[in-house]
Amino acid sequence: MQETKTLSDKMIQMIKIVIPILITQLALYLMTFFDVLMTGKFSIDHLAGVSIGSSLWVPVYTGLTGILLGITPIVAQLMGAKKKEEVRTFVQQGFYVATLLAIIIFVSVLLLIDPVLQRISLEDSVREVAKKYLYMMSIGLIPLFLYSVIRSFIDALGKTRVSMIITLMSAPINFALNYVFIYGKLGMPALGGAGAGLASALTYWLIFVISIIIVYRNKPFAELKIFNEWKIPSINKIGSITKIGFPIGISIFAETTIFSAVTLLMSAYSTEVISAHQIAMNFTSLLYMIPLSIAMGATILVGHEVGANRYRDAKTYSWLSVAAAVLFSFISVSILLLFREQIASIYTNDQAVITLTIQFFIFAALFQLSDAIQAPVQGALRGYKDVTVTFIMAIVSYWIIGLPTGYILANYTSFERFGYWIGLIVGLSVGAITLCSRLIYLQKKLTKNDA
Repeated sequence: MQETKTLSDKMIQMIKIVIPILITQLALYLMTFFDVLMTGKFSIDHLAGVSIGSSLWVPVYTGLTGILLGITPIVAQLMGAKKKEEVRTFVQQGFYVATLLAIIIFVSVLLLIDPVLQRISLEDSVREVAKKYLYMMSIGLIPLFLYSVIRSFIDALGKTRVSMIITLMSAPINFALNYVFIYGKLGMPALGGAGAGLASALTYWLIFVISIIIVYRNKPFAELKIFNEWKIPSINKIGSITKIGFPIGISIFAETTIFSAVTLLMSAYSTEVISAHQIAMNFTSLLYMIPLSIAMGATILVGHEVGANRYRDAKTYSWLSVAAAVLFSFISVSILLLFREQIASIYTNDQAVITLTIQFFIFAALFQLSDAIQAPVQGALRGYKDVTVTFIMAIVSYWIIGLPTGYILANYTSFERFGYWIGLIVGLSVGAITLCSRLIYLQKKLTKNDA
């Protein structure tokens, strides 16, 4: 990436980095989106089963692949410091970490999914769908984790458009496979929720193969030769990755599990409530792709500037990212409030579920601003490699403040099921405030030391 001098140049640079990331995230998210949407049209029981399965799958996947995101600031800073020869070693060590994580999760799914689901109060049909969905998804674990390493490498070089192209190529395939396996087309049996899991797993393999071909054959990736001269696992290099990646993964895990925990707590209510909650959460997650993409862009941009010792530019990129996310949050709120009934009707024809979803959307609109602040601030902090304090703040905000608040409001006040969403708003708001304080403190410290 080129050094930028003016604010307008930085805005253009950020747009070039963030827009492809956003399109990539949306395309990846469409897999889960179509899983929920298409199983909702198949059966309400299958929709509830996929909802529970996703609530268990997403935090584990995002948390552990978050560990692999440690590669992004490492490579970004190496490129900013002109130390290209060290990139290959770190990427290869990332592959070792990814493979180990995938194997651990695969074994855990086989051994633990039955006892875990038995502890959740569910109808038998919903429990069976959730189990089959997770079994099928686990087929794609290894390629999914390995692709996460490749994508972190690609994005760290500032070539986010390449990740976008790879993902866009696979999204229509996932939709087509969903259609075949969920509804039983082309001579295949109708698998419902399990078919959605199988379609996603096969798509993960496709993404992985395509990414290998592109990185192996095309510049500037081919010049770094990440598949050549393989080194044996290095404790020091793996330690460097996990030292940065582990707090990132735990932080992401803490954030995603709070949403999954709320979904599981919702299982105490009716199938209609579970379905409505999942629809609201699914669409809200779609809107979250904007601040999340800006956050990922902030990590790359800030990482490059820090690696080149341009701390003033890193600070500018940090707050420019926050401003952009806040601006888009007002658009998200408008969409949720103005079109909530039409959006709910896309997911299901069940009028009771639609009515409940509309009510959930009102609360979803309230935490858009907090999301828009905390996401890019986290991304900027990762660019500075400041991750340990961040994950502590995340745990406190979401688990010590947010979830207990939601539980109390849901079980001891008239808010009932909506109390959990108020708890989410409180947790996200506290997270946004504490993370901003940390970023301001860090930037003042670096400015003082630089002077």
